[in-house]
Amino acid sequence: MKQCRSDDSDAESIYTIENSIGSISHIKVSADGTTKLLVRLGRGYEVESVIIPWLDKGFSTVCVSSQVGCAQACRFCATGKMGKMSDLTADEILCQIYYANKVCRIVSSIAEAGDSATSLPPCDNVVLMGMGEPADNAMNVVRAVSTMADRRMFSLAQSKITVSTVAPNPSAFTTLGSSPAALAWSVHAVDDSLRKELVPTTKFSIEELKEGLVKALKSRSKKLRRTMLEVALIDGVNDSEKDAKLLVSLARSIMADVEGSKVVVNLIPFNDIGHPKYRTPSEENVLGFQKIITDGDVLCYVRTTRGDEENAACGQLATSRSK
Repeated sequence: MKQCRSDDSDAESIYTIENSIGSISHIKVSADGTTKLLVRLGRGYEVESVIIPWLDKGFSTVCVSSQVGCAQACRFCATGKMGKMSDLTADEILCQIYYANKVCRIVSSIAEAGDSATSLPPCDNVVLMGMGEPADNAMNVVRAVSTMADRRMFSLAQSKITVSTVAPNPSAFTTLGSSPAALAWSVHAVDDSLRKELVPTTKFSIEELKEGLVKALKSRSKKLRRTMLEVALIDGVNDSEKDAKLLVSLARSIMADVEGSKVVVNLIPFNDIGHPKYRTPSEENVLGFQKIITDGDVLCYVRTTRGDEENAACGQLATSRSK
């Protein structure tokens, strides 16, 4: 907190996070405890971040945004419909974690006092998977992540911070890989024509992007060579046996090229954003897709849908409010 004297009066003003960087303007809580925060920035924009509690594990994950809107225009993502409105500064990215920690402390204190059955464990895991494409705001993202991992600041373990990118270009992995965090690649489809349909701003082939990821992973310490391949699974679009086998081949080729690397596939069943054609695949299809990948000796997890009734689930973050 900084205290300074204004230029046009003798009165002293106190500058705080709340009145200079941003403040919480709205909170929504889902039945499962997932908590969506709407943060109003000091310059007028609003962004969303989400606290996802894992009560059985004793911690919460906070999903933070890196931009207001996004230029990548992924067909299955509500943020992509907004277009890019503004980059967030490092402080604006970090203030989302500040508020998530604050909300968790307050809610847990109320629960401990017996005034509420709801509890939010402390935030021990941060994912940059909210609004925006981190690679399009790389300088501020790297700066913010460095502060997250700084023992004098947020003191988060590097393995507990994940930066997810759609990879607008092969060098995106190297740029974001300079941050002390795990990397995740939003692949969505390995077939180039299908990926172009889902991510229309795609300019590079999967093979070109893979080479960029391999180069970045080789330059990292072995403890940060674990990476995720993320797929928003859409019924009848990218959930075929062929799509699963292509993912297996991609994952195994990355591990073969990078000594000590570990690739995990993360399946995210499509969350409704009002798309006229896209639908959530059945649980049977999702599990069948997962089995093909695990049978190919690649770790594969299905992300539990959290907060979808409050539009807080993956792909649903969007706000029409602007400057």
